[in-house]
This record gives sequence, C-alpha cells and structure tokens, in this order.
Amino acid sequence: MCGIHLIWGKGANQKSIQALVDASHHRGPDQSAIYSPWNGLWIGVNRLKILDPGPEADQPFWAPDGNSLLILNGEIYNFQELRSLLSKMGVEFITQSDTEVLLHYLRFFGQKGLEKLNGMFALIHVDLITKSVLVALDRNGEKPLYYSQNPETLVISSEIRGIAAIRNPAPDWEQADHYFYFRAPVPGKTFHKGIRAWKPGRFSTIFRHDTFRWDTLISPKEPEEIPSQNVFRKSLEKAVLNQFHADVPVGILLSGGADSSLLYSLWYQKTGTPLPAYTIQVEKKYRTKYGDGNASIRLAKQIPAEHRLIEINQRVFLENWDQYIQSVDLPVGDSAGFLTWMIGKTAKPEVKVLVSGAGADELWGGYQRHLAFSKYWEQHEFWNNWAGFFGKFPFGRAWQKYMSAIGTNPNQTFLNFSALQNPPVWMTDDYARIFNKDLPEYKRMLDFDRQVYLVQDVLKIHDNALMAHGIEGRAPYLDASILGLWQKVNDPTILTGKPWIKNILRENDLDWVADRRKFGFGLPLKEWLSGKNEFSSRLFTALKDFDRSNGEHFQIPVRQLLQNPEQSVKIHFLALYNLFLLAEWSKLHRI
Repeated sequence: MCGIHLIWGKGANQKSIQALVDASHHRGPDQSAIYSPWNGLWIGVNRLKILDPGPEADQPFWAPDGNSLLILNGEIYNFQELRSLLSKMGVEFITQSDTEVLLHYLRFFGQKGLEKLNGMFALIHVDLITKSVLVALDRNGEKPLYYSQNPETLVISSEIRGIAAIRNPAPDWEQADHYFYFRAPVPGKTFHKGIRAWKPGRFSTIFRHDTFRWDTLISPKEPEEIPSQNVFRKSLEKAVLNQFHADVPVGILLSGGADSSLLYSLWYQKTGTPLPAYTIQVEKKYRTKYGDGNASIRLAKQIPAEHRLIEINQRVFLENWDQYIQSVDLPVGDSAGFLTWMIGKTAKPEVKVLVSGAGADELWGGYQRHLAFSKYWEQHEFWNNWAGFFGKFPFGRAWQKYMSAIGTNPNQTFLNFSALQNPPVWMTDDYARIFNKDLPEYKRMLDFDRQVYLVQDVLKIHDNALMAHGIEGRAPYLDASILGLWQKVNDPTILTGKPWIKNILRENDLDWVADRRKFGFGLPLKEWLSGKNEFSSRLFTALKDFDRSNGEHFQIPVRQLLQNPEQSVKIHFLALYNLFLLAEWSKLHRI
C-alpha cells in the first residue's frame, strides 16, 4: 500500500512532485522517492512495506534493462501464479514482491496483462522507449486515484489534498447537494472543480499529457462450475488465505456480524492462528441497539483471537475529532469513517494490515434497502397503485419513507431507497445512467450499489481512515474470484439476505451469528443529539456557522437543516452529522 503521483507538462518540476509526496507521507511512511524519467515528466511514490519489506523492493521499481519502471499502490493477490508463468518464460527475480512480478508482467503483456490481475491496485507504468505512461485502477476502486488536467499539465495522485495544494482549485459547491442526499459527490467528482476521481476499472496508455482516452477492464472470469454455496465457500477460503497473507502483522476489523465473523472463522479453521481483532464498543446504555462489542466478545470466546475493544463515547469523540478531520481527504457522509479511523489509531502499534468484510452487503443483498426493493418488486404493480394510500397510515418514519420512495420506475424507486431522502428530479440523471439495463431488475440494484455506495462510501472510508495511520485495508469479499461468481448469479433468493454467508456460518457452528439482527456500523447519533451536551452544542453551532458562511451555495432543504438543526434531530440525525463533517472539513481547508 502506497501513494503514487505524477506531474506531466509545463508544471512538472521537483518542487511540485515533492509537494505531492509530502502530502501523502502517511500512506507510505517506510520509503519515498521522486524521479524524472524525461524532461517534463516527474513521478513520486510513498511506500508502505507489506510484502518483501527489504530495500530491494523499494519503488520506483526498475526493469533490468532500464527501459521501464513501475510505481504501485495496492496488492496483487495472484502474483505467485504470475511469477510462476514468468519464471517459465525465463524471467529471473531479485525480490519476493508483487511489484517486481507486475512490472515484468506488464513488460511482456502490456495493458492486456491488466485483465489477468486479481488484486486492488492503482498503478503508473512508465515506458521510456515509447515515452508513454500506463495508468490503471482496479475493477472495484479499492485504491483511490485522482487527476487534474488542463492543456498545460496533467497531475495524478493517490489523494486530493496534494493536487489541491498545487492547483488551488475553486470549490464545487454543487456537490454539497449530492452529498446531502447520497453521502458523497457525484461519482467521478470531488468538492474541487477540476479535480476528478479516476473511475474503477479504467485504464489509459497516455502519450501526451494534454489528452488521453479511457479503456475499461473486462469483467473477471466467471467460474466454469455452476454457482453454488460450495463453490462460493471454496472461493472465499482461497481469498481469505491470499488476502490474510503478508510479511508484516495482520489483524481484522471484527464486528461480530456475519461478514467479518465468517472471514475470521475460515481463517482460524484453516490455520489455527489467532489474530488481533478490533471492535468498537459504545456506552453500555446504547448496546442493545449498537451491539458489535458484546457480539464480538462472544465470538472471541468461541474462536480464539487477540481481541481489542475500542471504547467510544462523547468524550473520546471530541478528543479525537479535530485530528480525524485533518486526516479526511474527501468527506463521506458516514460516521463509520470516524469509527474506522479510531480502529486504525488503536491498531497502528500492532499491525500494518487490517482485513474487513467490505463488499459482502453490496454483492449479496445485505442491506435493508435490498430487502425492501425485493418486497416491492415481487408485487410492484400493486405497490405502484397503492403506495400513496398506504403512505397516509401513521406507522412510523421507516414505513413512510418506504411508501414515499415507491414509483413506477424501478430504478428511481431504488434510488429513493438508497438516498437519505428522495432526491429532486434534477439530480437523478447523474445516477440513472449508472443502472445496467442488461441486468434483471433486482441484480441491477445490487450492481448500482456496487458501483456507487461501495465505491463512494465504504471503500473511500476503508482506505482513507486506515491509511491515515499507515495501515493497509483489505476486503476478501471483493476478490476477483468472488466477483466472477457473483456475475454468474441472478437468482434473487441467493442475492437477498446473504444466505450463502449465513449458511456457511451455521456449518461452522456459528448459528447465533447467522441469526443475529443486523446492526448498522455508526455512532449513536440520534441518542447523542437528543440531549443537551457538548457534542450536540458543537454540532448545532457548527451547522449554523456553516449556513452563515456558505449557505448561499445550497438548496433549500440543506439550508433548513443548517438553520434549525435542533428541530430535525428525530428524523434527520444522519444528515445533521454529515453536514457537520462537511462544515468542519471545509472550514479546516478554508473552502
């Protein structure tokens, strides 16, 4: 895990590339370097040493003939298979790193070689003979990459903050409205005009800094076997063994829920090796609703682990908030970001890799909105006709949100289910094009979550919050073999409620985990905001200040919450926290 950077064109110089490297020091505190392959091009790298931590594997990694080099952020999980193939082709290796394997693989197979990679990666491969640069991002977008391009200069970096420092872009406040509904900017956008996110699965071989054309990685190979629970289990076991492997200490984010519990149970079943496991524990009075701590304690008694509970209360939050905000590269409206950051802070002295269950819910239908859409689609003609009538019944906020979200268009209905509240019509075109019309309706919704919520929220948090502490995050459920299997499954009964995951838990004598009610991973915001305390006082004050300083940029629904936050706690507590995060971040960065 690293930070990778490039400046190409008129603005390329040693000072600018060093600024990018310095801004991402936390991503790779073990080694850094800058280099100019030719006049007008500079590259830089920060290295976090995970595989082969010796200096021989430092980056940039050069080809033996000196004609190409590679900088890599991520891990190639099938590098041993690729290494074996290359060895048969006569390649001799000097390290045990995946970076060296990838460099040689690209030398022989070029951009076509990207199709065979199983891993999470953002890479920059420089060919000094053709004076071209290959830039690529993995299919899931597990590794971040951003770019800014004008006729004079192309800048690419693993984080936004370095690009913003040398570009000084204007803020893009239109994204605040998207953030209000969907917790993040429009896919591909940031809060800075002219700084874009490199989209997942995209690559480009660039010959000129002022122009390049996108290409898209083909989908992972689907398994030859008929999809089944047994095939899924074998694929997941292999992914666990691959992704828990490192030359440095590894731990796990253990919620006590189905996804992380299954990963850890498979690991221990195969190896018998206990690992450090980290869990958030909220105040005792909230544990009925936020039960991860108690569940993980029970799991650690059944499956040995070096278990660490991380106590969270308002005092801990306020003591760490300012430092957390400084670490945020791109605001994501999800309090899981703070909790993941706290886990990283606790784990930093003990591990350099943390594994999580990210991706399981998005692929295998684990969220409430997936169940809601499944129920809606089973009888969509009935609900299209009667939702307005039933929505008048006073059955609570969840019922009314469900009924108000239903429309005649299934894509729009799911978009409403996904948002914190129904988005305005003018906003929906930015998301409508993401739905894959070639998929059946229910699978189409999961695919939308995979492309939007997973990338924009879960993986952004996973990377930013852990890399702030120099820790690599890994997600075995996003392994290419699992994704290939998922592509072959269209049966809604398999894609709703994660039945394969829960059945394997039962096979492993973890029935109680499989049957456990799903808890959200977040702070007890509604409870904290419902009383007069230091937390609610700071949040309400920050929102009103935000309205005075920047309110002119926002739509009416946003301003209503900013101006009267106390009146909105019961229903809009999530949106209040999200706006608080954005307000504090923009104030810190003077946006």
